[in-house]
Amino acid sequence: MSSTQPSKDPSSRRIRVLVAKPGLDGHDRGIKIVAATLRDAGMEVIYAGLRQTPAMVVAAAVQEDVDAIGLSVLSGAHMVIFRETLDLLKSNHCEHILLFGGGIIPPEDVKALQDMGVGRLFLPGTSSDEYIRYLEEEIARRRIQFGRD
Repeated sequence: MSSTQPSKDPSSRRIRVLVAKPGLDGHDRGIKIVAATLRDAGMEVIYAGLRQTPAMVVAAAVQEDVDAIGLSVLSGAHMVIFRETLDLLKSNHCEHILLFGGGIIPPEDVKALQDMGVGRLFLPGTSSDEYIRYLEEEIARRRIQFGRD
């Protein structure tokens, strides 16, 4: 009687996303809805909570071995928060982790953030299908690009 274990296909592992509300803004209803929607779509979601610093977010992302970090910023501090988070991801050799987000962000800042390396930014009114599809496609692409599949 032979005992064979099914092979584990790493590319089929569930997507792991850490979502957080950095800065002093305490309006977390939107990020909680996003977290629940991603969970319902079959992703593993870690909700880091309110008033997180970029350092706290990146440390949790590394510890949890996530595929992506989603930040919700409504305070106007998006340029500083996303830049610092990207810098910390790079200094921790975690360029494979997708940084995306949403909130109240002016169009010219959306472009500037994407030019610096932030993924898609989803503004109010975005359908959940749009960000779910984006994460599935972008993370699949990154797993191949960074040899993590």
